[in-house]
Amino acid sequence: QVQFVESGGGLVQAGGSLKLSCVVSGISVRLNAIGWYRQAPEKERKLVATISSWEPTNYADSVKGRFTISRDNAKNTVYLQMNSLKPEDTAVYYCFAPGYAAKASWGQGTQVTISS
Repeated sequence: QVQFVESGGGLVQAGGSLKLSCVVSGISVRLNAIGWYRQAPEKERKLVATISSWEPTNYADSVKGRFTISRDNAKNTVYLQMNSLKPEDTAVYYCFAPGYAAKASWGQGTQVTISS
């Protein structure tokens, strides 16, 4: 069973930083593309960043230069370092493997709230 457990969210002021973690079980983060997504209130879930072993990391334009996705293969964990946070970054953040869209369920996500 493929599972994603996100953590690390919180309430920070604009300009601050947070580091999110996603512990993945059931598949290898080294062998699969993993993405961070976010869903703001009353908006659709959107892709923020992806990481894989066969292509460069990819970021949404809105977070380029501020967010960094990385992984620890030994811990089977994917991270999202978020710097220079803005109020518009407020959302629930999820990680997921797009290749398992038909087989896996989304985790509970982690709430990120940025105050102005």
